[in-house]
Amino acid sequence: MPGKISHKFDRLLTRIEEWTLFVIVMAALVSLFANVVLRYGFNYTLAWSEELVRIVIIYSTFLGASVAIRQRSMIRIDAVVQIFPGLKKGLTLYTNILMIGFSCMLVYYGFQMCRMQMVTDQKTIIMQIPLFIVFTIIPISGVMIFIRTVQVIIQDIKGSGHADQ
Repeated sequence: MPGKISHKFDRLLTRIEEWTLFVIVMAALVSLFANVVLRYGFNYTLAWSEELVRIVIIYSTFLGASVAIRQRSMIRIDAVVQIFPGLKKGLTLYTNILMIGFSCMLVYYGFQMCRMQMVTDQKTIIMQIPLFIVFTIIPISGVMIFIRTVQVIIQDIKGSGHADQ
């Protein structure tokens, strides 16, 4: 039963990640396309379009980190593993533990930054979006990275992961 629950949880997280990335990237693409058409066709620009694209780049980067962990496609230097193949499991576990520490830092400092933005009540220049909304992606991605890293560790322990990638 716990296997089914974790599988459903994994599928739910995957859908949230994929649909969120799809929606925000499509919104940025449509606004950027409209801005280009308006700029060159009607000599009019949408000032908010570039700010939206900037926010989407930030969000897609942080969410993409969680997706990269799930797909085991994080950038890594594996020269030591190629020289000493026997160290692969230990180094993989070590990097996963470091990733858990990094995700905890993202959550902690991300909440601190969000709190600071709420206290100072700062907003984006053009769209007037409260900056704490923009900064919430930092602790959210920290939680997602933590969950995905724990899933990868469990897969590695069970031997069902893609540890050779």
